[in-house]
Amino acid sequence: MNAVLIALLVLPLLGAALTLAPVFGREPAAADRRALRLNSVVTGAVLLLTVALAAGFDHDEPARMQATTDVSWIPALNVRLHLGVDGISLPLIVLTALLTFLCALYSEKRLPGGDSVPSAKAFVGLFLLLEVGMLATFAVLDLLLFFLAFEIVLIPMYFLIARWGSGAKAPAANRFILYTLLGSAVMLLGFLLIGSKAGTFDMQALAAAHGNGLSHTTQVIAALAIMVGLAVKAPAWPLHSWLPDAHTAAPTVGSVLLAGVLLKMGTYGLVRVLLPVVPDGTATLAPYLGAFAAVGIVYGSLACLALARPGAKGDLKRLIAYSSVGHMGFVLLGIASLTPVGVNGALFANIAHGLITGLLFFLVGALKDRYGTADLDTLSGATGAALYGRAPRIGALLAFAAVASLGLPGLAGFWGELLAMFGAFDPADGLSRPAFVTYMVLAGLGTLLTAAYLLIVVKRVCMGDPQQPAPVDQVADLRPYEAVSWTPLAALTLLAGLWPALLLGLSDPAVKHLLGGG
Repeated sequence: MNAVLIALLVLPLLGAALTLAPVFGREPAAADRRALRLNSVVTGAVLLLTVALAAGFDHDEPARMQATTDVSWIPALNVRLHLGVDGISLPLIVLTALLTFLCALYSEKRLPGGDSVPSAKAFVGLFLLLEVGMLATFAVLDLLLFFLAFEIVLIPMYFLIARWGSGAKAPAANRFILYTLLGSAVMLLGFLLIGSKAGTFDMQALAAAHGNGLSHTTQVIAALAIMVGLAVKAPAWPLHSWLPDAHTAAPTVGSVLLAGVLLKMGTYGLVRVLLPVVPDGTATLAPYLGAFAAVGIVYGSLACLALARPGAKGDLKRLIAYSSVGHMGFVLLGIASLTPVGVNGALFANIAHGLITGLLFFLVGALKDRYGTADLDTLSGATGAALYGRAPRIGALLAFAAVASLGLPGLAGFWGELLAMFGAFDPADGLSRPAFVTYMVLAGLGTLLTAAYLLIVVKRVCMGDPQQPAPVDQVADLRPYEAVSWTPLAALTLLAGLWPALLLGLSDPAVKHLLGGG
């Protein structure tokens, strides 16, 4: 099992290194095809390894760290190469491997091209390096290694936006890198404070101590620094302003991975580091995190409503980006409740958001390919884009993803947000129940606003008279490579909604272990 986890990280790293070797031939078009095929093969192999990891995982003991490797790496700094998975990290590793594989398949047919766009070899090298960083973030158990993995993803994502994006891609990429680097620097200060006071950076040892040996002041300062750094990536209001521009400019696969995985790195860090390592400091700051989460839920929904109204020139990719601010607000609210119910809901909502929003960004990318724009006013025109009549399969998938995103019972979006609100209704001892009930009420208002803007989008894009003039004469329906890339996300959205115990059975014992410090 530990060899499988190591192979998960080494394989894409070797694949990225291979793109630097002259093994793809001299003819550019053929070399690009071979590189993109390599991308699919490597990410497919990684996905198979994650399936093997999940199959070999002891589901009777999800709270125990499994597939562990623990060897000294930098003795002078007491940094160890410590890897492992439990019921919290395993679903995120599987989600990461799945989304990267689906994006690799999609890229074989829909990689952005043009005179100023670099070769596919460069894309594949960056893409595989990005996968290494994402997987390592969920697998490492040393604070400095966590920081290193957290940083690895920034450079590949920066170039994916800046070189393969569209529109104002350079400013969007610059804002992305500046915000996240600044947040990471603040987070590192918190890690160094903990390591210097506790004498170790090992996350398992720190979690077992559960704050013992760290004064209340140290915990509060460290928790604040780490919370701010992770909140930038989450993204929490008001540190979210890099996100809409990055999503709007990013290529389709960049948006899918940004929403599906990179945002989860921030909330995963809150659960993995803050809750068990500095519990007193986290409890002190939890009411403020809950307040920012509640504001973010309402703010994100109102921003989406403004973009969805006719005449607003709202970009559909930008709208979904703002919806992520609201949805991730539920994740933050669940974490802020400091209860097993709330944290389990946050982890479930993490996975659900990755599946549903990944599917939404794939669909919007397809609409942009067909219409040449993601502008809602252009798409809907006077009578609606009429996807139900012009491209019924895409229209049905868009409607499915929208109702999943608004939290329809029976689909994945429902359980996480419901449990996060339950957690806020009865927060942990020591937290103000009236304050958290207020946050829950605001979150409930957010669910109503979410339903409103998503139903407006479905009406404007899917409905209408297909015989009326449209921005383009013919709209191609679902293509085979699109069906292959999107169907797993739709199927898993339905499966997680109908069988929530599949995820909750993994996360619940691990969450109780972290919160209890056992």
